[in-house]
Amino acid sequence: MAEAEKMGMKIVEAFWTMGVYDVVVLLDAPDDETMSALALKVGAMGSVKTHTMRAFRRDEMEAILSNIK
Repeated sequence: MAEAEKMGMKIVEAFWTMGVYDVVVLLDAPDDETMSALALKVGAMGSVKTHTMRAFRRDEMEAILSNIK
């Protein structure tokens, strides 16, 4: 995924899977907008469909949960 690296993302890990998805790639992107831009760019190629899922690290989730009163 050279394109992801060009856009400032780091490929954390890739998994080849069985079932609905053929490949799952974990990317560390600078922000949601950059990830969205990559998904749109790859999707525009026509042969790949993307499905993004925002994940939160432990410290991020702890900060979110601290706002629940």
